[in-house]
Amino acid sequence: MTATNHELAIAATGLRKSYGDKTVLDGIDIQVPAGTIFSLLGPNGAGKTTAVNILSTLIRADGGQARIAGHDLTAEAQAVRAAIGVTGQFSAVDGLITGEENMLLMADLNHLSKREGRQVTAELLERFDLVEAAKKPASTYSGGMKRRLDIAMTLVGSPRIIFLDEPTTGLDPRSRHTMWQIIRELVSGGTTVFLTTQYLDEADQLADRIAVLNGGKLVAQGSAEELKRLVPGGHVRLRFSDPVAYEQAATALRETTRDDQALALQIPSDGTQRELRAILDWLDSAGIESDELSVHTPDLDDVFFALTGSPVPAQSADKETVR
Repeated sequence: MTATNHELAIAATGLRKSYGDKTVLDGIDIQVPAGTIFSLLGPNGAGKTTAVNILSTLIRADGGQARIAGHDLTAEAQAVRAAIGVTGQFSAVDGLITGEENMLLMADLNHLSKREGRQVTAELLERFDLVEAAKKPASTYSGGMKRRLDIAMTLVGSPRIIFLDEPTTGLDPRSRHTMWQIIRELVSGGTTVFLTTQYLDEADQLADRIAVLNGGKLVAQGSAEELKRLVPGGHVRLRFSDPVAYEQAATALRETTRDDQALALQIPSDGTQRELRAILDWLDSAGIESDELSVHTPDLDDVFFALTGSPVPAQSADKETVR
C-alpha cells in the first residue's frame, strides 16, 4: 500500500542539484513514512550530505519539490525548521563550555523559558546518561559522549523529524551500539529518522527502508531484505561426513558446486522457505542425510557493490568530497 502525503514525514520529487558542471542530485524521489527510519546509502561523493542539506533547508535545490512534516520546503521553510532537528557529520558541541551549558544554550535558541530550558536539559541529560559529566567541559568528553550530547541538543526543540548525517562515524563498536539503541528509542517514541551512514551493517540493523544513491540517481529503494534479493549469489550449503552420501547427493542434485575437500555442496537458492523445503524433501526421499545445512544470502555489502560498482565504503571517518 502506498503511503499518502498525510502519512509521509518527507515527500520529495525530482530533487536536483549541481555545482558547476557536476550534477550531484539528478532528479531523485524520496518518500519517508512518519515514525520510521530511512537510510540513504552511497559511495563517497554520491551527494548524501547534499540531500540532507536540501531537505533540512540549509541549501536550496536547483529543481524539484519537497514537503517536510506537511510543509512546503521552499514556501514554508521556517515551519520546516521548527519541525526538524539536524545532527551533522561534524559535532555542534562547544568544547569550551560544559555539557549542561551546551544544552541550555540550545534551549535559549529554541526560545524556551529558563524554567522550561532547565527542565528539558535535566531530562535529556538523564536520558542520554550524561548527568555525571554535565558540569564538565565538553572538550573532556569521549567521542561517544560528544555524539550523545549532540543528539540530545538536537532533541531540545522536540523535533518530529531528525536528520542524522553519519552519526556514528569514528565511534568505537560499543558507542555505535549505544547510538543504535538511542535511534531505535527515538523512533519508538514517534520520531522519524533520516539517516545517512558509511556503515552498511548500520543501515541493515536500523532502517525500515533503504535507498542507494549513485551517480546522482537513486538506483534502488526497499527494505534491506528486498535489496538483498536483487543480487544473485544466494545458496544453500550441504556438508557431509559420509563420502558415499556426498557423492550420491553430488550426482543427483543439479547445478551444484562441489568442495571435495570439505565434502560440501553449494546449491543456488534465493533462500525462500519453498526452495529450502524442496531440498529437504529431496534428501528425505533419496534417503540421504547431510550433517549440516546452512543458508547463505547476499548481504548489503554485495548489494552496494552490485548497484554502485564501488567497493564497500571504508569504515573510517572519510567524508564526502562533494557537498
